[in-house]
Amino acid sequence: MVGSISSALGPTVASAILAVAHWPWLFAVNVPTGALAFICGLRSLPSTPLAGHRFDPASAALSAITFGLLITGIDGLGHGQGTASILAQIGGAVVVGGVLVSRQMSEPAPLLPVDLLRIPLFALSVATSICAFAAQGLAYVSLPFFFQDVLGRSQVATGLLMTGWPLTVAVFAPWAGRLADRVSAGLLGGLGLTALALGLALLATMPAHPSDIDVIWRMSICGLGFAFFNSPNNRAMITSAPPHRTGGASGMLATGRLLGQTTGAALVAMAFGFFPARGTTVTLVMASCFAGAAAVASLMRLGGKARGGGAG
Repeated sequence: MVGSISSALGPTVASAILAVAHWPWLFAVNVPTGALAFICGLRSLPSTPLAGHRFDPASAALSAITFGLLITGIDGLGHGQGTASILAQIGGAVVVGGVLVSRQMSEPAPLLPVDLLRIPLFALSVATSICAFAAQGLAYVSLPFFFQDVLGRSQVATGLLMTGWPLTVAVFAPWAGRLADRVSAGLLGGLGLTALALGLALLATMPAHPSDIDVIWRMSICGLGFAFFNSPNNRAMITSAPPHRTGGASGMLATGRLLGQTTGAALVAMAFGFFPARGTTVTLVMASCFAGAAAVASLMRLGGKARGGGAG
């Protein structure tokens, strides 16, 4: 709920800033905001015991190179890079990623806890998260271009139209979190992600000149579906890992989310590069497919083996 409220405020605040100032202020405004958050954190966050192992800079570098090359390779497809360059980047991501995984499997406290993927429920929850956030990234990055460049909405109106999705998540996320105590995350996520896929498909098939209401109710369906995926999926991911590995599970949760979002954003560039006249429609169809794949992965957690995978 907290994250969704922030996401709902972001586009609205950004549109208000753009109405009176140039785009660099979108970054400048984060300086005092970040400083305030830092001060609040120093005063409010509790002191926690330090880990008994050192930070692993080599693994951190390998992780950055792996994900960086993967994203730039996908992005290069949309920016007309040469085939050799794209293949080199994606091939490099595969090779360096293999070295990273091999290194992490031998570490007692791995930076990237790939060993937790041996737990079926955890692995399916990570797959669900990556696909769902890829769908979100595809929609979030492409829709503002569509609202402004195609529909001719102002910057303020675009921000307000984008707010419908996260605002709906903020309203329904607490309810979804309570339901997750009694209903399987696989079922809640499967139903929610099916609704997300439907909402994205409805956005892709909007009339040529939709009204604001046409956009808002479709965005709200997306938000409703996302709400019933996100909280239960996060809960399933954390609780499926052994108690002493919850820190690693939390890190993998963030990695899955960011990998999905950045992959989605890179795919937007690719779609706009290949289909300049219909880029947003293509991205929304792709997003709907990713959401559908996430729904399938979520429903696979209903199997007995997946549900029992975190017993260790």
